[in-house]
Amino acid sequence: MQQHATTLVTFPSGTTEGSSAVLELVTLGTAELPTGCLGLIVDTTPFHPVDHTWPDQPGDSGTVLVDGVVYPVLDAVTGAIGPQGQFAVGEQIPVKRGDEAWTWQVVHVLEPGPTPEALVAANAQLRVDAARRRALSAAHTGCHLMALALNEALADRWRKEPGREDPFGRPDFDAIAMDSSRMDEHASTDRYRIGKSLRKKGFDPDGLAEQLPELADRVNARLADWIAADAPVRVEVFEGEKTARLTARRRWVCELPEGTASIFCGGTHVSRLGELDALQCTLSLSEDGTELVAVTVPKLR
Repeated sequence: MQQHATTLVTFPSGTTEGSSAVLELVTLGTAELPTGCLGLIVDTTPFHPVDHTWPDQPGDSGTVLVDGVVYPVLDAVTGAIGPQGQFAVGEQIPVKRGDEAWTWQVVHVLEPGPTPEALVAANAQLRVDAARRRALSAAHTGCHLMALALNEALADRWRKEPGREDPFGRPDFDAIAMDSSRMDEHASTDRYRIGKSLRKKGFDPDGLAEQLPELADRVNARLADWIAADAPVRVEVFEGEKTARLTARRRWVCELPEGTASIFCGGTHVSRLGELDALQCTLSLSEDGTELVAVTVPKLR
C-alpha cells in the first residue's frame, strides 16, 4: 500500500460535491463489507465516513464520475495506513483515530467487480446523496438537542454534582450515562446505562419509570421551543473553515436562546433548526431499570 497524506474533507461545511485526483484503488474484504468491494481513495472528498471508534453516524453514499462513467458509492468508511504501509479499514484498524504514526483515509466503497484501472490518477467528480445526507444530519442535530433537553429534565435527580456539566451548567447525564448512540435516516437512538456507577456519581433513579411520560413531555416541549427559535447551527473545525484533515477535531455549535451550546462531534448537521418541522422524543426504560432508551425522530420541512 502506498503511503498517502491524510484525506482532506469538506463535509464539515455542508458540502456534498467536489472533485479530486484518485490516489489508489484497494480491494476490501471485511465482515461489514461484501467480499471484493473496491475502496477508492482520493486527495479531497465531501463524503463523510463512518468512524471506526464511535460509529454513531453512518457513512455517506453517492456517486463518483470519471470520464463520463458513473460508479455508485455504496458507503464511506474510515481507513488507515500504518508506518510500514499496512492498510486497515473499519474495525480492523488497531489504533485509535488520529494516531499520528498512521495516515487516515476516507475510503469510498464501490461495488465488487473488475478493477477499473482507468480510475487511478484520474480526476473524479464526487457527489454525495444529498437527500440521505440531509436526513442523517437532521437525526444527528436532533440527537444533540435531545441530549441537552434530557439533561435539563433530569437535573433535579442528582443528589450531588457528578463532576461533569453540559454547556448550560447542568449535570451532563447524556455524557456520563451514554452507552451507545446510533443514527439512521429516520431517527437517533441513544441508550444510557443506569447502574451502580451512575448512582455513586449522585444520580437517583427511584421512580424514574413512573415519571417517564412527564419527562418526555418536558423534553419535547423544550425541543419545540428551540425549533421555533430557528437557531443557527454550524460545525467548527479546529484546522480551518472549509477544508481540513479527516482527523481534525470538530464540534457542533448551536446558538440557542439560552446561549451557545457546543459538543465535540465528527458528524454532519443541518444549518438551522428551522430546517426541522418537529422533533419528537420517546423514552423507555428496561424492565430491570438499568437502561434508558431515547428515540428522537426528526421531521424535515
